[in-house]
Amino acid sequence: MSARQVEPQIAVVHPRETTALTGHREAEMALLNAYRSGRIPHAWLIGGAQGIGKATMAYRMARFVLAHRAPLAADVQNAETLRVDPSDPVARHVAAGAHGGLLTLERSLNDKGVMRTVITVDETRETISFFGSTAAVEGWRVCIVDTVDELNPSAANALLKILEEPPRQSLFLLVSHAPARVLPTIQSRCRKLALRPLAASDVIRAAAEAATIAIDDPALAEAAEAAEGSVARALTLLGGDALNLQHHRQRRSLGQPTPAGRRRQRQRESAPSCTAGGGVGEDQPRRARHRRV
Repeated sequence: MSARQVEPQIAVVHPRETTALTGHREAEMALLNAYRSGRIPHAWLIGGAQGIGKATMAYRMARFVLAHRAPLAADVQNAETLRVDPSDPVARHVAAGAHGGLLTLERSLNDKGVMRTVITVDETRETISFFGSTAAVEGWRVCIVDTVDELNPSAANALLKILEEPPRQSLFLLVSHAPARVLPTIQSRCRKLALRPLAASDVIRAAAEAATIAIDDPALAEAAEAAEGSVARALTLLGGDALNLQHHRQRRSLGQPTPAGRRRQRQRESAPSCTAGGGVGEDQPRRARHRRV
């Protein structure tokens, strides 16, 4: 089983293996409704803070599209979520990184076994052969870029070229921690989908599942409260950042606002405007969620 290492003590299941989703119900329905309309935009920019489930959402959408190739079919029209059963062949192939209809662009190891700091242009050019060759499987082809922030300038331009002339039945899911900083020409060719930080209860459930931690572990609840809606940050706190947790305890005992408390106070004091267009969930009031990443 592959894993993402958050801290040396905690190994986290990779998003391609994560079939459950906590929270983000509105964003999930935006993707589902767009797909079953039969006119889904070919590229989506999925943005939000680090560790809140953007890659999990991208893989969830990819599995659904690859498992349900006909958007107007009854099973798609009647679907209530993007969930695909983990025992489904598509889900198993995606989890193994072996589905012929899915290409993932992410940082990789160099010749010395060291993780690169960027996604290179040569890796990005794989999209040309991926979309241009004879399909190993019929139907849709999906490319996940995790994250588009890590494309070097040449790689970003290479991606832009294929976004400008997308192949038929192609779907690009671009994950970004800072979507406003993405190349404007790439932004203009994507439908924007904004994911909000999770409620603490959702962070607890997501972190417990991702790292096989007892859901009633007091340390997990404390880390979730300090994590500001990020599962990754909660796991980092649990994995080794004891000083941050101690600092969080001290602030609470002194009656001082924690980072999460300050964020909630700012949200109460501000009056967010409605989204102007394209993005789903952008600039809308945050709602507490009790589901999953």
